Amino acid sequence: MEEQKNIVYYILFQNYTQGMALQGYLRAAAIKSKISPAPRCIQGQLGCGMAIMFAPEDLERVKRVIEENHAEYHDIVPLENQIDPNRHRFC
Repeated sequence: MEEQKNIVYYILFQNYTQGMALQGYLRAAAIKSKISPAPRCIQGQLGCGMAIMFAPEDLERVKRVIEENHAEYHDIVPLENQIDPNRHRFC
């Protein structure tokens, strides 16, 4: 049987302002999301290194929030989770 991968979605932006605006809309809609660095493997030529990460089960709700608020973004990309839960935490 094939191993289940831990997939998360990343929203990429052209600039930081777009990301902060969308994070506010998601927070107002009570959608759990996290600001994170854009993974290098999907960042491409974008100047903004910020991304918003969210769970696959929230994809339709996120798309609805984007549409309702006419939020700007570059792309939504599924990717295996890049966060190491065993990394050192200092705060």
